Amino acid sequence: MPYFIYKIGGPFKLLEKQGEADSFKAAKALANEHRRGLDPNSGYAVKMIFADNELAAEDVLSQPREAETGMIGDDY
Repeated sequence: MPYFIYKIGGPFKLLEKQGEADSFKAAKALANEHRRGLDPNSGYAVKMIFADNELAAEDVLSQPREAETGMIGDDY
């Protein structure tokens, strides 16, 4: 399974594929290269995901993440 690199942002959190790699090391280097080219105030982020195909990667990246409900911070 390959690693996919996506640029995410804009008013509708659109996904824009930036590339893919077969190894973690190559994908991490590619993602870091794209992150260096981003303006920190642009509202965009670069994410890397491991998936069977582009459709599966975009599906996972499009789903909202739930907040952690476990003990965090001062709750310990």
